[in-house]
Amino acid sequence: MKSKGCGLALAIVRDLREHRASAGLVDSTIRNDTNHLELIREWFGRPLWEMQPPDADTYFGKVLRGARPSTRTGRATALMVYFQFLELRHKIEIHNLTGRVVECPLDEMNRPRASVEPRLRIPPTGDEVEQLFAGWREELATCRKFAPAARNYAVARLAAALGLRINEARMLDLDDVRWELGRFGKLNVRHGKGSRRRGPKPRLVPLINGADRNLHWFIEDVWGQLDADHTRPGAPLFPSERKCADGSSGRATADVFRRSLAQAAVEYLPSWAGKLTPHVLRHYCASQLPRGHEPVRHPGTTRSLLDRNHGSVHPPWHPRRGRLGHRTAARRRPMEGIGPMKWNLRLAAANRGIWKASELQRRLAERGMKISAGKMSGLWSGQPNAVKLDELDVICAVLGCGVQELLLPEPETVPEPKPATGEQSTAVGEARAVTPRPHTGRSLPPR
Repeated sequence: MKSKGCGLALAIVRDLREHRASAGLVDSTIRNDTNHLELIREWFGRPLWEMQPPDADTYFGKVLRGARPSTRTGRATALMVYFQFLELRHKIEIHNLTGRVVECPLDEMNRPRASVEPRLRIPPTGDEVEQLFAGWREELATCRKFAPAARNYAVARLAAALGLRINEARMLDLDDVRWELGRFGKLNVRHGKGSRRRGPKPRLVPLINGADRNLHWFIEDVWGQLDADHTRPGAPLFPSERKCADGSSGRATADVFRRSLAQAAVEYLPSWAGKLTPHVLRHYCASQLPRGHEPVRHPGTTRSLLDRNHGSVHPPWHPRRGRLGHRTAARRRPMEGIGPMKWNLRLAAANRGIWKASELQRRLAERGMKISAGKMSGLWSGQPNAVKLDELDVICAVLGCGVQELLLPEPETVPEPKPATGEQSTAVGEARAVTPRPHTGRSLPPR
């Protein structure tokens, strides 16, 4: 409505904040985007839907010229999402009220891009990591506050063994440790890192590389000393010393774990002081191969599987990264006359350029060892029922290797002796009773 006397124009103003969209985003993401938009609007001085490409060029090209690349790209992303929301939900409504067509002022020509060069993170060696945790472990016997220090140690061990992110670890609940799943148990990581603003991605992570023993010690001997109630639903796995308003224990923050790891590196691994972060521990986890799995060469290339995965932060047991010679635990009985050994024929053949079972079967036949396709499949898959000694001689002659390369001992698979009290050990797939014990003594973590 217009006033004819003074020439002033009046328009209807509506508050669009009542229309909210969640899209599965966490509160911190929405808060960050809102803060970015508030700063842009404060500079612009007018409603953001009136911003034109020259205004965006001035803001991102001059006002934010000296800002960090992450700040510029984050602010540009928030502005683009804001205009996408207006165009999808309120474009026609805004045009009817103001006569202005809403259009994003950023395009492919003037949109800021992150110019940060990717950094090559070379993780510490296994000896260096063991040196770090050995010194940290001894500190637990004399530190002033045992429970928080042991909790921070357990989280760092978990990151090095499983490649968990710090935020993934701190968001775990006590009930997320599923001892009944698999041979070692599994973690139900409910707050895995999301992508493309789609929210967290849950996944199951097996407790390998000694993570089961580390968690068993922490839950039984340490968790109860943090003054938390393990019977409360949603009790955090790594609780804080501080209490919430209702008296329950809150979650320890990510900064607590980062600071403790940085301090431990200064004390026990000085060569990595200021450089060892939780993300570097994830790279260390990804660089490790299980015992008996040496790098395999691909035909026609000089790079091994480990080289091809360099720079990836997925651990070697990641389900999307299958490796030659690596299979799940055998359900069939071991070979006759052989103890707990791993049949390593496929890996030994691959190291000599033999990549197909049919090619190895042909070479064995040339040496007088004619076997059926079914038996060859068992030998190649790593699950043979039986291998005769004269067959071992022929295989070693064809591959030019020793028996020790074909049969890898696995003493860790030998079951522990039964307790003298008559208690039976827990079978695979049966839930183990691991609950916090209310005591105040100190116990050192397993090595």
